[in-house]
This record gives sequence, structure tokens and C-alpha cells, in this order.
Amino acid sequence: MNATRLTEKDERRATRRAEREAAHQRARERGETSLTRLPTEGLSIPQIALATIEKIRQLAPQLSGDYLDIGAGNGELIDVVTRTFPVKPSACDYRDDLMAIDGIRVDVADLNTQALPYPDASFDLVTCTEVIEHLEHYRSTLREAARVLRPGGVFVVSTPNVLNLRSRLRYLFFGFFNMFGPLRLGDDRYHSTHGHINPVSYFYLAHSLSVAGFHDISVSVDKLQRRSWIPLSLLWAPIRIVAEFSIRREKREKLQTINDENEPFVRDMNRLDLLLGRTVVVGCRKR
Repeated sequence: MNATRLTEKDERRATRRAEREAAHQRARERGETSLTRLPTEGLSIPQIALATIEKIRQLAPQLSGDYLDIGAGNGELIDVVTRTFPVKPSACDYRDDLMAIDGIRVDVADLNTQALPYPDASFDLVTCTEVIEHLEHYRSTLREAARVLRPGGVFVVSTPNVLNLRSRLRYLFFGFFNMFGPLRLGDDRYHSTHGHINPVSYFYLAHSLSVAGFHDISVSVDKLQRRSWIPLSLLWAPIRIVAEFSIRREKREKLQTINDENEPFVRDMNRLDLLLGRTVVVGCRKR
């Protein structure tokens, strides 16, 4: 029985690899060199979707109106959001053949080179989950999100948490954060790092959002990594001590890189949940 089960599993894997390679080949024939996935592959895993819903609830419990999902993929997040809030969804992505929800049209835009194809102040909610790590210029996308939001509108963005403890240790010993790694030269197709080219830590994400015109910025995580508890028990005290010393020093020195406005974001980087969390989920409102 075990041998039969193993064979069936291997067959499914082989079929999946063949389907994925066929999708990649079609993308190459179209001249596309960016990340490719199958329409059935989830682009926003359930924990991130649930954390996004919770962040929206915190900022606007009675949210309604027009909703845009940037990097909509197969529509997994749209499905969850529209079941939770009475919103009218729109979708934008770099290709339109991933969407699995009937009746949702995908507006195509390459966010590395193009603006969002919507007028100013078009939406009450914008989400952008697991997208900015794929972009060359993520700050432009955040400014675009602010542009298409109405005043007071809610924006939720997520990205891999490159400053969790496991990622910090990987960077210390290998020079690459978790979920990021060496990229092949010469093309930017699907690699072992899943197309991740831009590691953005929480501080720089919060800073970018503030500059783009957002406020009420808050961060949470999708899930805690159990394997981080052992190293945390050894490093928690040193991290707290060194972080506090560094904050005080930065505030005293000539450049004074830390002030009352950005100090909360600096301190958040060493919060317990951010040291253990896999993905940062950041919510804010447009001024």
C-alpha cells in the first residue's frame, strides 16, 4: 500500500512539474521573462488572507465601497474579502490569465514600468499582498496605491518578514534573507526564490507608506514560526539590550536618525511577534 501511495504521489508531482514547465514555455513564447505561475497555484496563502482581513477590520470595521487588489493572481484574496465586506472588487496584475473567479476582469499593468490604470480616488480599499518583493521600485507602487485611494481609504500590504530571527541568522551566516537568495544572471524567470528580488524590512515599508501619504500605520504577522523559539530563548535578552543601546546612541549622535516620528517603527522591528513572524502585514489609511 505504501509503495502504491508513493507512486501516486510521484505521479502527481511529475504531472505538476510538466504543467508548470508548459506554463513557463508559453510565457517564454509570449516574450515574458518575469515570474510565471499556473492559474491553480495560490498567490496568497490562507494565513496571509486572514491576517489581511483582521487588519481591515481594525482600520474600518464597517468598510464598504470599491475595492482593488493589486497583484490579484487567481483571486483567492478577493474571494475572502468580498465574503467578509460588502465591497465591489477590481483586480490588477501583470497578466490576466490567472484569475479563477467568474466575472472578475483583470486590468493588466507592469508595475515596474506602468502606473495603475485607474483614475485618482477610485477606491475605498486597496490590498497588495506578496507583491512588492517582486518589484524593482516598490515605493512607486505604494504611491500609486495612495493615488487611487479615496481620502480615509484603507490600504493593506504584506511582504516576507526578512527581519524574523531565522532570516536574521540566515543573513548572518549566508548573506541572504529567508525567501530571498542568489538570482541567476541574464534573465528574471521563475527561480528558487520565487521571483523575490526586493527584500523590504518593516521599517522601510512603514517609512515608505508615511512618505506616500498614509497614517495610522500598524503591523502584524500572519503566523509565528515555531522553530524560532529555541534561538529566541538564547538571543532575546541580547537583542533587547543592544537595540535599546543603539536607539539611545542614534538619538544622541549628530545625525540624529531617530526622532519622535520614526522611533515607534524602529522599536517595532524588535517586537516579539516580528522576531517570530513569517510575513508582515501592514495596514494604514490615506490622509
